[in-house]
This record gives sequence, structure tokens and C-alpha cells, in this order.
Amino acid sequence: MGQKVNPIAFRLAVNKDWRSKWYASGKDYTDKLHEDLSIRGYLKRKLQNAGLARVVIERAWNSVRVTLHTSRPGLIIGRQGKEIEVMTKEISDLCKGSQVKIDIIEIRKPELDAQLVAEQIAVQLERRISFRRAMKRALQTAMEFGAEGIRLRCAGRLGGADIARAEGYREGKVPLQTLRVPLDYGFAEARTVYGIIGVKCWVNKKEEDPSARPQGDRGDRGERGPRGPRGGGGDRRPSNRN
Repeated sequence: MGQKVNPIAFRLAVNKDWRSKWYASGKDYTDKLHEDLSIRGYLKRKLQNAGLARVVIERAWNSVRVTLHTSRPGLIIGRQGKEIEVMTKEISDLCKGSQVKIDIIEIRKPELDAQLVAEQIAVQLERRISFRRAMKRALQTAMEFGAEGIRLRCAGRLGGADIARAEGYREGKVPLQTLRVPLDYGFAEARTVYGIIGVKCWVNKKEEDPSARPQGDRGDRGERGPRGPRGGGGDRRPSNRN
């Protein structure tokens, strides 16, 4: 069996954060969890072509704050903010009348956002563009915009083949097990006439400078104090005292 772990959950304690920030217990937890799922499903359907990368939901008492990370904020806001008002009302109905506030954060470089890259490849696959051409173009674009590395993987009936398979391409450095690397992960599905093709994307934006970390960081294992590298007694040679 394959031993797989979600790249976002794997880095939660290091350089990633939760996408739902609230606390509840008992039945209240179940209700809020299903509300979150309903909100995310609604936003995914409504903002399908708006370049929506992430949705962060925060709760405090009877208020809900929804933060949208998108590459096309103007399309979400609409003329004179009418689209925001409509979404606020509908999300409030999903949350049983809670007070809702929507924030929008613009993604300056969508070519380096893993979720947007995966969705762009999925859209091209639905338009019957060759998967190799779509993946190689995404690789080239990401590297031109300053990515340290990028890895892509498509799985399914590629090119309409009778037998499903998986193919991937990689360029640059993509160290999946180095937690200090700010690795971004995205997944999208292309619904083609042959079936669903899954697209995964890993983007290494830039590795953190080890010298910038505090001296007490556990990652610095070069020196272990005055007792020497193995924790012995330091220099054990006899002294020349008379």
C-alpha cells in the first residue's frame, strides 16, 4: 500500500496554517463543520472562473469571516460591490443567520500558486489540449517567474487511452521532505469525455535562509556547546602542569 500524506497537513506546525480557524465541541462542532463544507462548495461553484486559490474561514461567537485568496479580485467584487453583497447574504443563510464578512486578498503571481497552476492545466485538458504540452508550458512559465522548482503529475486516461496511467514532469529543486522549504501544493480535476483526470502540482518558491533562523533553533546541530560535538568532556589530553 502507498504511504501518502497530505502536503498541507504535513507542514501545519512549520510553515502552513489551518484553513478553518475556530473551536467547537459536541454537536456544535458537527454543525460548523458542515457549514464550512457548504461555504466552500458554494464558493467553488460560484467563483469557478475567478481564479480562487484558497478559502480561509474564521469564526468568533456569532460572526464568520471568510478570506478569499484570488488572482482576479475585480471579478469577485463586481460592479459597485454587488457580487460581494450577494455572496455575503447567501453565506449568512448557510450559516443560519450569522454575521458574515468577506475579505479578498489578491495573488500577485498566479503562475507560482500551485492550486491555480493545477486548475489551469485541468482547464486545458478539458479543452482537449495535449497533457504533455500543458504540463511543459506550466513548467516553463513557473520557472520564468522565479520558482526554485516545480513538479507536476497527471493521472487518468491520458489522451483517451484505454488503460489509465500517470505521467509527471519536474524541473528545478522540489525537496518534498525538507520542511523548511516553503512548498505549495495544489490539486484539481479535469472532467473530460473519457473520465476524470487528476492534476497535482508542487511548487518550491524559495528556500528559507538557514542563517536567518534564531540560534536556539533545533535545526542547527553543528555545535553542541563547549563539551564538543559528541557531548564528551571536551579536550581529554593530560595537562602539562607541574
